[in-house]
Amino acid sequence: MPISQLSQKKQSWRNEKAKKYYIDGRRNNQSGWKKHSTGPGKYKFRKHQNAFAFFLMKRIAILFAIIGLLATTCGFIIIVWITKDIPDPHKLMEREITQSTKIFDRTGKTVLYEIYGEEERTIVNLSEIPDYAKWATIAIEDKNFYKHQGFSALAMLRTLVTNILYNKKAGGSTLTQQFIKNAILTSEKTYTRKIKELVLAYKVEKNFSKDEILQMYFNEIPYGSTAYGIEAASQRYFGKSIRNINLPEAVILAALPQAPSRYSPYGPNKDLLIQRQHYILDLMLEQGYISEAKVEAAKQYKLKFKKPSANITAPHFVMYVKGLLSEKYGEKMIEREGLRIYTTLDLYKQKIAEEVVEDGMEKNKQYNANNSALTAIDPKTGEILAMVGSSDYFNEEIDGQVNITTSSRQPGSSIKPIVYAAAFENGYTPDTVLYDVVTNFSNNADEPYEPHNYDLKEHGPVTMKKALAGSLNIPAVKTLYLAGVNNVLDLAENLGYTTLSDRKRFGLSLVLGGGEVKLIEHVNAYSAFSREGKIYPITAILKVEDKNGHIIEESKSNKNKQTLKPETARIINNILSNNELRAYTFGTENWLTLGNRPVAAKTGTTNDYRDAWTIGYTPSIVVGVWVGNSDNTAMKRGAAGGVVAASIWNSFMKKVLGDTPIEYFNSPKDIK
Repeated sequence: MPISQLSQKKQSWRNEKAKKYYIDGRRNNQSGWKKHSTGPGKYKFRKHQNAFAFFLMKRIAILFAIIGLLATTCGFIIIVWITKDIPDPHKLMEREITQSTKIFDRTGKTVLYEIYGEEERTIVNLSEIPDYAKWATIAIEDKNFYKHQGFSALAMLRTLVTNILYNKKAGGSTLTQQFIKNAILTSEKTYTRKIKELVLAYKVEKNFSKDEILQMYFNEIPYGSTAYGIEAASQRYFGKSIRNINLPEAVILAALPQAPSRYSPYGPNKDLLIQRQHYILDLMLEQGYISEAKVEAAKQYKLKFKKPSANITAPHFVMYVKGLLSEKYGEKMIEREGLRIYTTLDLYKQKIAEEVVEDGMEKNKQYNANNSALTAIDPKTGEILAMVGSSDYFNEEIDGQVNITTSSRQPGSSIKPIVYAAAFENGYTPDTVLYDVVTNFSNNADEPYEPHNYDLKEHGPVTMKKALAGSLNIPAVKTLYLAGVNNVLDLAENLGYTTLSDRKRFGLSLVLGGGEVKLIEHVNAYSAFSREGKIYPITAILKVEDKNGHIIEESKSNKNKQTLKPETARIINNILSNNELRAYTFGTENWLTLGNRPVAAKTGTTNDYRDAWTIGYTPSIVVGVWVGNSDNTAMKRGAAGGVVAASIWNSFMKKVLGDTPIEYFNSPKDIK
């Protein structure tokens, strides 16, 4: 018999034998096994047990069904109630007339800038908009636009998780939802508004085709200031119709709607706009819209923006304020809802600042310097009185729209007072002696660190006060070593510097400008010296009112903190205002004095003359000036802070202080 047949017969025999052993739940005892007890009592118990379990499961299922039905009914009723007054999707083009937002100076009498309520809009058909403009917008805003039914449940869930787990704002709106938010809903952030938005999005999708929705989106969305719709945006930023736009320009337009103020080509964040453009181009490549060659060509394309024609006063300050408002209230509110913004700007001081910067830069051309910035702050309140972010806001050759007062630059020796203040806070005195001799501060023989003084001389034993007054480099490094880098960084953080937080980057070169600071923060830090250790938050806005005159926000100028001992501040003031003490390096005739008016000042110059600084103050005003080149190229030798920046500072202080009463610093107790 073949093996296969033998196996089948054997298996059949096993099955027959199994039937004999297991029938109706009872074992056959023919094989000699013990019989299990299956008496009638145990059988009845199992029967009742199964019946009870079935009964319980049935009741639970009914309960859940009732709860589900009630929840569904309640949810439906709530949604119906919330959406009972939502507008008819067919009437989407009916608009409420918006009002312009006005930004005023501190008197409330002069309008610095007006964001027009009437929207600059030119309606265009979708067929007139180049494909790459559509692709760019869909790629960055809603890649599944042609697939969803008005909203994306997955995107909403992802947004919710991001908000809860990481406490970060994340966008989850589709193009349809964005259109509805801008067209007919308010800017309130509530669950009821979100429900209305979702219902409307669904209805719009049912009433209009995808292309019709996309066309309405392109004609509705704000692209910055008064430019509403992609045609108005194209005209504003590039001076031509959307029909004639090229790929890199189209991607720039697609980058704007998320945050028009933040990414404005005319604001301080032009670099962020370019980064976002590159990001969108990469998305378009990833999603199959364009080739890698086109991406690279678009990234290399030199963009030419139309010169702004808006009537604007103190443009850097206005854009700074607009950015603050945008972050706090959102684009829609600040550009549509008729706010009245009362700022801290002193227009008299602002005009003087602009004049002295312009005059100073004309004189500084001999040093190959093309840019300058100035900030003035009231140390008693932290209020910005004047802000000039560049020598010419509208000059594209120097990137004039970039606000140097809020940009990071190396401070040179102008950071030294912070280091010496930390030393005085930790027990050293103005009369502590340091040896000004060339010293190697490195433990690595292959990488010596031997800083030299500006005059390339050694001055032997000097006191800390003399070293600071004369801005000697070698004693300054020794002072930083004695004070401790971490102690200095602690003080810097307490004084409001936001650019020195990565402590691993900094060593002894910090005292010679090895870190980067922002002019506006640098000036406010010096205000702590002016006010005997007290410092106020930097303030640009006094009050914000809505269109009905109701106060939304108001500045409180009494919020200050003590960052230094009063005696430490007095010592710094005494040193920086002593012209005789610094004469051995600066000479008696310099730009750091104002006749018989007490004034404290410190200069700074970086390697190769790339940055030149002067920060100076009285008890009632602190002023900082920076001079350099926007592209970070070096100026000519001799373009020191005490020359190119101090001359501008001196001119501003003389004109602003004029015949005002002379103020004196309090004298320290322990200084000879």
